[in-house]
Amino acid sequence: MSSTQKPVSSEDALGQKYDRCLADLLVKSGVGFGAGVVASVILFRRKTWPIALSTGFGAGAAYADCDRSFNPARIPGTRILPKAEAPASK
Repeated sequence: MSSTQKPVSSEDALGQKYDRCLADLLVKSGVGFGAGVVASVILFRRKTWPIALSTGFGAGAAYADCDRSFNPARIPGTRILPKAEAPASK
């Protein structure tokens, strides 16, 4: 059996990135929400600010990851070379 892969269209690739970003947002915000509830109940006498703060931290982390997936130039230590300076492949 030969495994030939069909090329993925740009619309499908973009849709997959958006789906990954949305799933990441839901997971990280949910984990932040859960950690905030636990911290609120145990440490802060049932105040609401730990819940909002940790949910915001989770959403911010998801936003940063999504930004890096759509714009790879923002990854620290990454250099984008122009076509003329790109090394030739062997």
